[in-house]
Parts: sequence; C-alpha cells; structure tokens
Amino acid sequence: MEKIYGRTQGLKKSELKRLSNLYRRRLPPERVLTPELALVLAGLSQEVGRPISLLLDREGRVVRVGVGDAKDLPIPEGMRGEWRLSGYRLLHTHLSPGGLSRPDLSVLFLNRLDSLAALEVEGGRPTTLHLAFLSPPKALEEDWRILPPRPYFQYLDLDLRAEVEALEEELARQARVRELQDGSGERAIVVGVDTGEGPEAEAGLRELAELTRTAGGVPVKQVLVYRPHLDPRYLVGLGKLEELKSLAYHENASTLIFGLELSPTQAREIEKATGLKVLDRTQLILDIFALHAKTPEAQAQVELAQLRYLLPRLVGKGKELSRLGGGIGTRGPGETKLEVDRRRLQERIAHLTRKLEAYAQRREETRRQRRRRGVPLIAVVGYTNAGKTTLLQALARGGEPGEDKLFATLRPLTRRGFLPGVGEVLFTDTVGFIRRMPEELLTAFRATLEEVREADLLVHVLDASEEGALERYRVVEALLGELGVEAPRVLALSKADRAAPYDLLYLGERLGGVPVSALKSTGLAELRKALAEALLKAGVEPQAWAQYT
Repeated sequence: MEKIYGRTQGLKKSELKRLSNLYRRRLPPERVLTPELALVLAGLSQEVGRPISLLLDREGRVVRVGVGDAKDLPIPEGMRGEWRLSGYRLLHTHLSPGGLSRPDLSVLFLNRLDSLAALEVEGGRPTTLHLAFLSPPKALEEDWRILPPRPYFQYLDLDLRAEVEALEEELARQARVRELQDGSGERAIVVGVDTGEGPEAEAGLRELAELTRTAGGVPVKQVLVYRPHLDPRYLVGLGKLEELKSLAYHENASTLIFGLELSPTQAREIEKATGLKVLDRTQLILDIFALHAKTPEAQAQVELAQLRYLLPRLVGKGKELSRLGGGIGTRGPGETKLEVDRRRLQERIAHLTRKLEAYAQRREETRRQRRRRGVPLIAVVGYTNAGKTTLLQALARGGEPGEDKLFATLRPLTRRGFLPGVGEVLFTDTVGFIRRMPEELLTAFRATLEEVREADLLVHVLDASEEGALERYRVVEALLGELGVEAPRVLALSKADRAAPYDLLYLGERLGGVPVSALKSTGLAELRKALAEALLKAGVEPQAWAQYT
C-alpha cells in the first residue's frame, strides 16, 4: 500500500486502502480536474471527515496523497533545473466554504507550485472550485493570482498547461531583463540583523553587499532586520522569512546571505522554510578566500579554515546514518556514515596543520636570515580593500598591482624599498582585516600574520574616502592587539584624492597620519620621511651609505 501523508490517525484500513488507490489515478496534463476525480475526492472526504490533498506532476500523475489541509502535505523539491516553477500542482478538498486560506496560498508561493486548487465539498458532493496561480514578479497583484470561484464543472475546460507555460515564459523573460540590467552573477538578498547596534549594523550590511560582489554574486536587495532577540530556530522569525522569500521571488534571487553566523540548525531550518540557498557571513568570506588563494600555502590555509568551519556542521540523514563496517577488523557495531565523514575531516585537518607548520618553519628561517642582514621590515596592514597593495607598489621597487576587491591579497608580498636616512628596507603586504574576523581564518592564517608581529614598523593604511573610516581604524587596532603586535605604527590616510577635505581634516585631527594617494603619487615623500623617522626613533641603525642621502 502506498504511503498516505498527513493526519491519518484513527482512519480505518479500508479508508487507507481507498486513499492509496488514488495513486493509480491520472489527470490529463491540461486539466485541473475531471468529474470522476471530483466525485471520488468529495465522497472520500465526507467519509473520513477530513480534507484530502493530492500532489500531481505536470503529466497528471499523482505523486503524493495526504489527509489534511494543503500545509499538511510535504512537498518534495521541485524540478527547478528544467522549469522555474516546481513542476507540481496541488488539489485538495475543503469541507466548509470560505475559499483559499492564507496558509493555502503560502504553500503555493513558498513551493512555487504550478497551481493550487481547492474543491469545496457539501453533503459528499463537489460544489465550488477555487483556483490560484503565482503572479509574475512586478505584477500588480500579490504574489498570487486568484481566479473567481465557480462551480467546479465550469473549470473542466480550462487549459492548465497553457496557463503554466505562459507563466513560465513571463518568468524567463523577466529573468533575462534582470540579467541584462544587473549582470549574470548569482542573485542574492543580503540580510543584516540589527540587535541594537544602529549605524554599525547599517555599515555591516553595506560591507556584506560588497563581500557578495567580491564573491561574484549580485546583491539585488539589502534588508536590515531589527531583532533585539534572535530566533533560535529561524534567526529573524518565520514571518520575516516569508517576506524574504517573496522578495527573492520578485527579484529573481536564489540565495539568502545573512550578516550573522548561523548555527547548523538555523541554516537547515531557514533553507527548509524558504527553499533558497542560504549562506552566512563566514561562509561568504571563506568563499572569497578560496577564490583568491593562488599559492599552495594560501590554498592550504583556506582549506583548513573551511574544514574547521564545516566540522561542527556536519550532519547525516536517512540511510547515511546506517552503520557501516561491522564485523571482523572493526570495533563494536561499526561506524556510522556521519562518524566516517567526521573522522576523515579530522584527519585532513591534522594533515593541513602539519603542512602549515612546515611552511611556518621555512618562513621563520627566512626571517632569521633577514635579521642577520640587519634589513628593517615594514609591514603594511589595514582594513581589507584599504589600498595596501597599491601603496606597497608605490613605496617599493616593483610589486603587484592592487585590485578594487575585498581580500585580493592572501599571501604576504615582500618587496625591497629605500628610505632616506635609513637605507634599504623590506615592505611586506598582509591579509586585510575585517570586523568580526572569523576565528577559523585567524587560526589558519596565524603563521602568515607572524610577519606582522616580527615587523620593526607597521604602516596602518586607512581608506580616508570610506564612510566609517574611524570605526575601521578601531577594528584593525583591536585585531592587532589580539595578535599581540606591539611594533610602532605610522598611519597612512590612503585614497586622499577621493576623500572629502573635511574628512581628511577630521581624521588628521583625531588620529594624525599622512594623507597619500598611491595612484596620484601625492604624499609619498612625506610618508617615506615619516617612516624613516619612526624607524630611527625605534632604534634601527641606518646603513652607513644611507646617512648621506
């Protein structure tokens, strides 16, 4: 007997058998209903005293049978790869008049059903039929289009297939228009959560959108949700998730990106409630690091951070949890699939940790050789995309061109340079910092950040043209404090050519610093002079030939 879903408690075996026989029925693909099926559903609903729901595919085959309202029938994942709609339609009965309820319409929308039909039953006979379709995005209606209620036989000739095809064509047309307007990247809704931070939460949302662009996505909408107390299951609440699902539908977005780190349960429940791909800020940053990791060391660091993030989120389900490997040569009843996966992750983490320790030993040997030569090391630090790489290229001999992207530099780039009165120095670029830096990244990149701790002097590069520059300065200084960095600093107010004069004056009064523009080559002489003075003040011995320059 085929499975019957929903509220089956208390039903007789004969009733369950008759319900199971519904799986044998088939509707013409172009028809909402047939008179025979209407009579059978009405009679069964009257007999069991409960609504009955049928889920059908586009060929008219019955996929699932349920007892209860539309929301009581679980909907499998649709065939979105072939169609923009799910490819399923739902037909259910109502034992009392009243039309389509809000929960009914939510089932239609959240699952992107081809159609939703409700057949009213009175005295065991079918009466009125209510029918609804999704509305195309940007339509004047709500998220759904409800046809006028009519006696069911008046809808027998409705061409359902033509209605669905027309809706699919309109959805595809609007998707092409948006792709031309916004680009072909993965479209995402970015969601910030304000738990009382105010302007800082707004800045975090803008930064989340920039992270999305750097990862290759298209942030089509930015939504800031005020939530003093987070929902342990849905983070922002189920009602807000339905609003986000509606927004994603109208913007043709397939991804939700949250500004807070999601627990494994929250990520799973949000994805289940919306049917959308769900990412949090940490995953997004890890994706960007993976995108920009070019050297073997950077790739190992990023993989280690990804695995450490994944390990506590590893879950198994269904047959994956069956025990494997019982018998000779194993201990006890064997390992579950989940345990095997977790063990393999732990083994890979241990291997990468040893690999990075070897890289760290080589780097330490390089530092010892440099110290023996007596060449001062200047580390260029700052918030991500502050202009560190471009400034290093301007100060040093050569270097790589910078990019207007977050976390474009993952490996320390060391280049020779010259400072008047000091002589030869080495400039080294570092990984950019960001507020709420994921702990997995700090752990994985700790060996690389040793360059900062070993430096004789730091150039703190602050983007003077960026809104919230003062807050970014504090974030970097706080992270340097966590890393135990005590080297003296020189502040460079970068991108001075793009900054407003008032902002430069304000930052200069609050923090000091040297305004520079690496692209315009302004302020570089003053910055070199400030660096030389700071090194001499720190006790660095000038090279003999450099004292006369």
